[in-house]
Amino acid sequence: MREFLPVILLAVAGFLGGGAYAMWRTARVPAVLLGAGAVLALVGGLLWI
Repeated sequence: MREFLPVILLAVAGFLGGGAYAMWRTARVPAVLLGAGAVLALVGGLLWI
């Protein structure tokens, strides 16, 4: 399971980033929160590798 965690974190980062991009025009504050979560997941996934 430990070797799949970075891949899962990178996938979650992509999912959250896509949600933030889609939500940007209608709701800015939740989009920023999703973007921050995407950045955290991306950094965590990259540092885990």
